[in-house]
Amino acid sequence: MIYLIRHGEAAAGWGDHPDPGLSALGAKQAEAVAAQLNAFSITNIISSPMQRCRETSAPLSGLLSLTPAISPQVSEIGTPPDIKDRVTWLRNLMAGTWTEAGPSFVDWRARMGAFVDALPPHTAVFSHFVAINALCGLLEGDDQVTVFRPGHCSVTRLERRGAGLRVAEYGSEAATRVL
Repeated sequence: MIYLIRHGEAAAGWGDHPDPGLSALGAKQAEAVAAQLNAFSITNIISSPMQRCRETSAPLSGLLSLTPAISPQVSEIGTPPDIKDRVTWLRNLMAGTWTEAGPSFVDWRARMGAFVDALPPHTAVFSHFVAINALCGLLEGDDQVTVFRPGHCSVTRLERRGAGLRVAEYGSEAATRVL
């Protein structure tokens, strides 16, 4: 199994801070998901470089005495340089398809898929709403940007079947402040 974990609740929204850490609730969520993941024989931890993901991975890292590998491959989707209002752009992106988003985003999703596919089993990947959706949609053959709404610290399980990964179980869903 490979486990995709959405970061805990951030201390600020996208319109307020470009790289917020966790809120007090987010820190509690990170502790709870670490306890949950402790039962899964995790041997590797990968984290997005964004602060909220690094902080979410910290309790599991401490519990298992593993140092997370920081990887931009599982980071938040980048905003095109000509976009002034990320929140509006992100809302529109999330309502559409990867094909509509354009070749650079289709390539981003494919590169992330190849990266995760090459990970060893029993890896916990701390990432983001859009990135987790991109991976799940890619594995399920769905071009929609939003295929489900992973809640903070939800755990989506991927399993290897034959030569590739597939979604074994989607994480719990909840509303997100981005929308």
